[in-house]
Amino acid sequence: MLMRMSSLFLRTLRDDPVDAEVDSHKLLVRAGYIRRAAPGIYTWLPLGLRVLAKVEQIVREEMAAAGAQEIHFPALLPREPYEATGRWSEYGPNLFRLQDRRENDYLLAPTHEEMFTLVVKDLYSSYKDLPLALYQIQTKYRDEARPRAGLLRGREFIMKDAYTFDIDEEAHAAAYQRQRDAYERVFSRLGLPYVIVAATSGAMGGSRSEEFLVPCEVGEDTFVRSPGGYAANVEAVTTPAPPARAWQDLPPASVEQTPDTPTIASLVDVANERFPRPDRPWTAADTLKNVVLAVTAPTGERETIVVGLPGDRDVDLKRLEAALAPAEVEAAGPDDFARHPELVKGYIGPGVIGPNGAPRDAEGQGGAVRYLLDPRVVDGTAWITGADRADHHVFGLVAGRDFTADGTIDVAQVREGDAAPDGSGPLELARGIEMGHVFDLGTKYSQALGLTVLDANGKARVVHMGSYGIGVSRAVAALAEIYHDDAGLTWPVAVAPAQVHIVATGKDETVFAAAEDLARSAQEAGLEVLLDDRRKVSPGVKFADAELLGMPVVVVIGRGLASGVIEVRERASGDRREVPVAQALGAVQESVAAAG
Repeated sequence: MLMRMSSLFLRTLRDDPVDAEVDSHKLLVRAGYIRRAAPGIYTWLPLGLRVLAKVEQIVREEMAAAGAQEIHFPALLPREPYEATGRWSEYGPNLFRLQDRRENDYLLAPTHEEMFTLVVKDLYSSYKDLPLALYQIQTKYRDEARPRAGLLRGREFIMKDAYTFDIDEEAHAAAYQRQRDAYERVFSRLGLPYVIVAATSGAMGGSRSEEFLVPCEVGEDTFVRSPGGYAANVEAVTTPAPPARAWQDLPPASVEQTPDTPTIASLVDVANERFPRPDRPWTAADTLKNVVLAVTAPTGERETIVVGLPGDRDVDLKRLEAALAPAEVEAAGPDDFARHPELVKGYIGPGVIGPNGAPRDAEGQGGAVRYLLDPRVVDGTAWITGADRADHHVFGLVAGRDFTADGTIDVAQVREGDAAPDGSGPLELARGIEMGHVFDLGTKYSQALGLTVLDANGKARVVHMGSYGIGVSRAVAALAEIYHDDAGLTWPVAVAPAQVHIVATGKDETVFAAAEDLARSAQEAGLEVLLDDRRKVSPGVKFADAELLGMPVVVVIGRGLASGVIEVRERASGDRREVPVAQALGAVQESVAAAG
């Protein structure tokens, strides 16, 4: 059936929605593709649904080509499977939890690993049933604390999640590669530029994961890449530890008065003024910053920890959260400091924390705050750091000789120009939208839920699993973020709601008749057409709507019809040409092919 602007459920807006921060959010709402229902929750309107359906179709075709079969789970799930894997608590406040009238616990699924595992366990029991690949396209739910950016970070979203099941690691590696290859085809067909980066597994678990990121300034993920080909999400970047140094010839540490120096900058100024070095000035890199943090486990238990790192670096909160997942992390507050009076704000040193502090009592109570060090703080390195009393710092405190820690933690901010961990050159930082994530789950879920099959010798084998997700609704936002200009959206042919937008202008009945004829001819030729047949709308409004809606090819039928010509516009490039009416269909087909 021909889509007509006169009857299409659509209202375009001239002004940006007040809550919109990014271009995709502004344009998808203004162009009538989506409508806000609640924070992080959106209604899909007819044009938006057409784009979404095309994204889904591309995903389905490539999943089928990779040998995966489609199934569909409910979004409302029982607590028990998630309790078995520990994720009922690990997900913390991000999980929507609810009870039925009998007070049984349920959740709105953020992901479905447990359910896939259990359905395979229920139906399959032999190695002959494997390999197996299953997927679904389903609505997911996460109680985001700060939903933002429209479809890019919502509480309700649509994902494709696929899972592979194999008898051993070798078979699983092949399945992982098939899915990874399928992802490359999906994003290429969608017209989304992508970078594959190493990533952390987070609450999903597993031994390996990779993200597919669309480079974009509004993306929430920071990633790095080097000239030699290294690429990783910033949370997954590892800092090579420098070699330990000999300290036998280093002078003993000394405590010095450093009045009014609660910050690294003030400390460096006083150190250069009162305790100058003979060879060069002191810098922030010579100081050891000790950052006090509060870590809350999913059980609600709260712990105070201290992270020590060179003073020219700051703690990256996303790297810290990834390192301590599933716990939540925040800066220590007044109550945390009150529980640890030995921590003197602005002057904290290693002397009272970690292995250097007070030991636990016979019952395991009390004891020093846990102390974790940046990998750069190796044995033999000397530092200026807090002396654990106001207005005093220690100079020449040597790691390994004068203090130790409970362990290391790699959570310092990664900077432009840092060396790549693999030696492939300096790192470049960029922002990206996470579009896909592939996980090597190993046996985490199959072990927890008892998914085994009998091998050729009749021996029970734990099944190896992989998990593979694509943000389907997020893809719509990413496409809108990449494909737009100042006037509106510029959809690629593969996902556009219609390939051709025919605009009839003026009041002459012959114009509307010609527009109708061309629309039907184009539709019969296999093109998807949107016809602007509104009679009492000005040409200016119609042209603005055509630019805002973003169909790849716009055909204007108006004054030129009297001279036997129409205008064909290619939306993305802005190219325009007049063609004879008799050649209109061929010209439209050529433009659609060129735009594709």
